[in-house]
Amino acid sequence: MSAANLPLPQVIGIDLGGTAIKFGKFAQDGTCLASLSVATPQPATPHAVVGTIVEAIAQIDPDQQCQAIGVGTPGPVDVSGRIARVAINLHNWRDVPLADWLETKTDRPAILANDANCAGLGEAWLGAGRHFRNLILLTLGTGVGGAVILDGNLFVGHQGTAAELGLITLNLDGPPCNSGNYGSLEQYVSVQAIRRRTGLEPAQLGALAKAGDLKALTFWQQYGKELGAGLASLIYVLTPEAIIIGGGVSASAEFFLPNIHTEIECRVLPSSRTGLKILTAELGNQAGIVGAARLAWNKLERD
Repeated sequence: MSAANLPLPQVIGIDLGGTAIKFGKFAQDGTCLASLSVATPQPATPHAVVGTIVEAIAQIDPDQQCQAIGVGTPGPVDVSGRIARVAINLHNWRDVPLADWLETKTDRPAILANDANCAGLGEAWLGAGRHFRNLILLTLGTGVGGAVILDGNLFVGHQGTAAELGLITLNLDGPPCNSGNYGSLEQYVSVQAIRRRTGLEPAQLGALAKAGDLKALTFWQQYGKELGAGLASLIYVLTPEAIIIGGGVSASAEFFLPNIHTEIECRVLPSSRTGLKILTAELGNQAGIVGAARLAWNKLERD
């Protein structure tokens, strides 16, 4: 077979969730060649999930052209990207050697990362962060996740659990957080915090604001102010080129972004925010599989 006829190298990106597992087959330029979503087995025990993943990989890659597998998991991963320490909404997941199991069953290298980190990698590769080498992704969902990209590389810290950006302290005497903290950023800007504070869903508040409701507009202004204050602390530590805002709450970004900008301008020295861009994420619910695929490419390049 001539070089021109050789199959293009490909990888598989997997986004492992509590209700669905999403798969994407990607070329090196980021082209998605195929995608698939399957229901997460219930109960979602480690062995049941691995069995489902292996079956789906055989379905999406019947010719075994993919050279590596990247997986985003809903919880912390060890620094080597081999072990899922805990997986939220999955049953009996504790220190699961998921990468080893997948390599044994598929005969291809595998690597793991936290799902928020995968979303950050995805946005950095093909989304809103593609023009920057240093950026933060903040995902505003049920909780508040995060990812940090420094000089084009995912930063995970010496234990693999860095970038829990939603757990920084915003108010010493604020509401208790599942992390053990009090007044964390998550307790002010997550979906659960919005429900607690307003009795409404973010989408409802967004619709009310769009209709000109004064209470909803006032809420979003305060929301932007609190989020901006939290981001100010992160900017001083990381001085990113861009901050990407993702997650479901970002659908209402038009109502709180102006106050984020105002708060950052008040709180952050110009020297620490020169040229800073604050953008909304572009990849939506595909960010996880895109980032997991980037993770797999990174592994191939390193190896």
